Amino acid sequence: MKCATVAIIGRPSAGKSTLLNTICEMKVSITASTPQTTRNAIRGIYTDERGQLIFTDTPGFHLSEKTLNKRLQETALKTLEENDAVLYILDAKRSAGEEEKALASHIAKLKTPVICVINKSDILKEEELAEAQAFLEEMLPGKTVLGASAKLDEGVDEILIELFKHAPEGELLYPADAYTDQNLEFRISEIIREKAINLVTEEIPHAIYVEIADIEYSEENNTVWVRAFIVVERDTQKGIVVGKRGAGIAKIRKGAEPEIRDIFPGKKLRLDLRVKAQDKWRNNSIILDRILR
Repeated sequence: MKCATVAIIGRPSAGKSTLLNTICEMKVSITASTPQTTRNAIRGIYTDERGQLIFTDTPGFHLSEKTLNKRLQETALKTLEENDAVLYILDAKRSAGEEEKALASHIAKLKTPVICVINKSDILKEEELAEAQAFLEEMLPGKTVLGASAKLDEGVDEILIELFKHAPEGELLYPADAYTDQNLEFRISEIIREKAINLVTEEIPHAIYVEIADIEYSEENNTVWVRAFIVVERDTQKGIVVGKRGAGIAKIRKGAEPEIRDIFPGKKLRLDLRVKAQDKWRNNSIILDRILR
């Protein structure tokens, strides 16, 4: 039996979270068209007869001097040093610039095994694939390079085969049926945040975090009550999230309820959502310490 921890890293929107969800066959990490959706190091667990792989989905690697972005970059790089293997996801639809080179330079210094995955193979042109392969050969010579489409579940079996090759012998760290180790509040807050950031545009998705006020279970009514705040930075953003006559908040609730209900099978769900503003929270170290676990 083998067991290994694997860090997944790449630039924003490279497909890291989609790949993790595809491997685990469950919603482990939220996805959105907005770059830098992932803010925490999120673990997903895959187990089969070969053993167990514990994946950590890291925030997208992004060069920026903003406080939040610097914290996300620190989280991503720190995770690389704590795992048995690294899965480097490259989006070949975008040419490798300064950001990609900086990330590849960090990866090149690692002593742990690195498997490179050129993602989105279903939509790549031949010249884009060739450019990505040349980049990896230059920056990470000798590393294993695989092609995949996380969205279409293509090439994923080959990724797992390669990871198990590098996995050390060991007992399972989690039960065989586990797919994540996220706590309840975090899972619920991420589901709500995903629905909220997919509702709005431009800078507002980055200005949103979700705070769970409380989770209460009534045995008498077989009902779970979840009360949560969607937090933005400015009062003007509150109205955009709430929407005209509450249409926005209603859409967020409708989208989140089925996924949250799956966490509590057989129970009724009441989801109470409110929106509030917290001025410049992305530069507030106390708030960042709390939400960037």
